[in-house]
Amino acid sequence: MKKISKYLYHILFLITGIVNAQDFTTVDNTVKAYPKFTDIDKLTAQINKDFKKDGQKARALFTWIALNIKYDLAAYGVNEQPVVFSYSSEAEKIQKQKKFKEDLAVKTIRTKKGVCEGYSTLYLVAAEKLGLETVMIPGTSKSHQMHIGKAPGRSDHTWNAVKINGEWKLLDTTWGAGVVTGEKPAFNFKFNDGYFFTEPDKFFLNHYPDDEKWLLTKKTANDFANLPLYYGNYLMGNYDFISPKMGTFTDKKYNVIPFKIANLKAGDAVHYAFSKDRKIVAVNEPLNGDTIAFDVPLDASSNGTLTIYINQKSVAAYRINR
Repeated sequence: MKKISKYLYHILFLITGIVNAQDFTTVDNTVKAYPKFTDIDKLTAQINKDFKKDGQKARALFTWIALNIKYDLAAYGVNEQPVVFSYSSEAEKIQKQKKFKEDLAVKTIRTKKGVCEGYSTLYLVAAEKLGLETVMIPGTSKSHQMHIGKAPGRSDHTWNAVKINGEWKLLDTTWGAGVVTGEKPAFNFKFNDGYFFTEPDKFFLNHYPDDEKWLLTKKTANDFANLPLYYGNYLMGNYDFISPKMGTFTDKKYNVIPFKIANLKAGDAVHYAFSKDRKIVAVNEPLNGDTIAFDVPLDASSNGTLTIYINQKSVAAYRINR
């Protein structure tokens, strides 16, 4: 007898993303009127009735899941042991894998809650019923300041890719559903379509797949480790941090960090703060078109995390260890 294990990946970093170029307003408005289905077949039947194009179906499913499935904080970090089952043939293995996914998808839609594997499995199972070629992708997320400078390691998240008109598109229903806030963490629904059909270079900022073919871009594990932590507001604002590109500063030769940020609007307020300080410093440099350039001075007390804020919202974080 052979053994196979399937890890349940649990992570949450629900952040606001970029605005997609394609307008799915009509699809979203239609789906917002859907009932809270507890049956996958009824959900997919409604989607097939309302939409004909594969891209619309993929969006409708993403939107319904994001609007209706609550992140299960009680289950976060629980059951981290691998799910193990036995099989005696390839056919039996495939059948048991399929049954496991179908059961998890059914549980997720009935209870209206889950962690990332529940979200991505529900998307997979329902998308296949819609005739969409879809995969689940396990990998590493960059979701916390402690991840700055760390290479991808043990998988802690799962997401999906769906093939539309012969091209794979990346999406993350977990991060599309809402946010966790408060000292006593609580989940709040906040629809985020920035993680639907996200450009691979932007998706990469917080996702590194176990199988690098699902990067869909020419990036490396070292590139991922060296990234700053980009918060959701970075994507939401469509900002472009031209410099710096690296996320960690360890050499004492750095007395300042030069920043150059593009895609700003008149009136945008830029600030920065170090984690060991209790003050936020305003950047008073003028805009040059849509771009601002300024220096953040470093001294012996600058160790810790440097966070850049735009309009009082955290946008990016860097690790200073000199």
